[in-house]
Amino acid sequence: MNTVYAPAFAAFGGSAFGAISTIVSGWVTRRRKLRERHNTRSIAKRERLYRSFIEEASRLYAEALVSDRSEIPQLVNLYALVGRMRILSSDEVVQAAERAGRLIVETYLSPNPELVDLPELMEEMDPLRHFGETCRRELHSIPSH
Repeated sequence: MNTVYAPAFAAFGGSAFGAISTIVSGWVTRRRKLRERHNTRSIAKRERLYRSFIEEASRLYAEALVSDRSEIPQLVNLYALVGRMRILSSDEVVQAAERAGRLIVETYLSPNPELVDLPELMEEMDPLRHFGETCRRELHSIPSH
């Protein structure tokens, strides 16, 4: 091989390497941005779902404490939210939501508490604490970037 061609091959190789590294770097950056956007959307979707569940469950629990009649259509709405969680959420979140739903059903089936029972009920009045803590752990476990 002629030594005249060596600098030309070196220049071509350097140019090719520079072009390939630019393409790969752009691809990696784009993938990272897409992953971050996906994670951000996933977190926002779950937050909306969890907020809807907490609002509905809180309303139904309050209704169950003072009412003798069950709100079957609203219970269906609550379990529809649990069904959506089965698609988006971890098993721990789904189990915590089901546990809260069972507590609401049990509260509907039990006799309404009297006013004198309120002080001891106040200690148990947060039927969604476990659910909220489980959701928080799950949301914090999703990488934000």
